[in-house]
Amino acid sequence: MKKEENAIVIDYLPHGYPLEGKMMPLAQAVGESTLILLELAPRKGISLELGEKVYIGEGKRDKIYYILGRIRKDKITETAKENLKKFVEIAVKQREKEFVDFFNNAGAISKRVHQIELLPGMGKKYMHEILEQRNIKLFESFEDIKKRISNLPFPEKAIEKRIFLELTEDERHNLFTN
Repeated sequence: MKKEENAIVIDYLPHGYPLEGKMMPLAQAVGESTLILLELAPRKGISLELGEKVYIGEGKRDKIYYILGRIRKDKITETAKENLKKFVEIAVKQREKEFVDFFNNAGAISKRVHQIELLPGMGKKYMHEILEQRNIKLFESFEDIKKRISNLPFPEKAIEKRIFLELTEDERHNLFTN
């Protein structure tokens, strides 16, 4: 698994989690490239801003003292969820080719379920149309997918919703996150 170099702060709790009594500052963050949710301990005297990019890679970190680990899904704050939605929307736009390639390469999980069907709003009908169209010619962009698949509502929104679900809920199959 690829090591994360940077994370985006999606919530900063200067006094830690309420009702836990530790009073230790911490940040909830999402890995910039691996889309992993992490709890970070900032260095003493450092205050973090929402949306701030922080270095979490090997060696000296200027703002982060250490990585506490992955965030348990029940610990994700509402603020973090709201900021996570914004981050995911931006990430999907910036990495459009990667997600369009998902439509070009997605395969069956079992005899009954296809990866495309796991996207919110995509059923068997859309899945069959997508497979048919990609056999004719691979998709080049989200716009290309929308043009070639009749009545398909915004494929990028389906990807965004799926990533958000994988990060905040317990999903049986993860398509985009670890």
